[in-house]
Amino acid sequence: MLALTGIHTHYGHVEALKGIDLTVPEGKLVALLGSNGAGKSTTLMTISGIINSSAGKIMYEGYDLSRLNARQIVNLGIIQCPEGRRIFTGLSVMENLIMGAVSRKDKRKTSSSFDKVFTVFPILAERRNQSAATLSGGEQQMLAIGRSLMANPRLLLLDEPSLGLAPIIVDEIFDVITKLKQSGVTILLVEQNVNLALSVADECYIMETGKIVLSGSSETIRSNPKVEQIYLSEVPEREGK
Repeated sequence: MLALTGIHTHYGHVEALKGIDLTVPEGKLVALLGSNGAGKSTTLMTISGIINSSAGKIMYEGYDLSRLNARQIVNLGIIQCPEGRRIFTGLSVMENLIMGAVSRKDKRKTSSSFDKVFTVFPILAERRNQSAATLSGGEQQMLAIGRSLMANPRLLLLDEPSLGLAPIIVDEIFDVITKLKQSGVTILLVEQNVNLALSVADECYIMETGKIVLSGSSETIRSNPKVEQIYLSEVPEREGK
């Protein structure tokens, strides 16, 4: 579905991505892992057109995304749920969800998307008329994901969905991510919590300083001695794997 080949991205004179090769098969959940500053979020923003690549190709179902702007990429069904939630705190929960559906051409199907979001996140149905600013951190993350679902994504780019959340909320969020994958949504997940990501991913890539240094199935990555030593030794494995 998605293939990055030799992608370079710069912030001014600083090279943030140094020849990234990455593929996301349709219907799969692919995790992009690594520490802070590795280039994970830059990769997502380059795919979604927020940042322009300086070299390489990004192909999505026959389209070269490097030739398209962010709006055109959204219209292809590639939706990014950003790090830090970035909800509209001055709007209600319902208004935030409506903003997620702005790009949809068939507005008649928006109501069914509300039903889907409220089924996935029942708390949002209870809070629908509440100001988004008054939600807890976990509820705001649910709203951010729910807003992304309102756009009916074919490829969902999830950036650090566990960041800053209590463990019990993180488990709930990742249960939802698993259900989304099972429903057929293709997902590219950026996560610092390697153990958590490996528990849900089909395939994984690990980044260091703008480069892919390891890739393979989640089982292959988990059994790699380097990954175990650097990334898995201090993070408890998610229950239910």
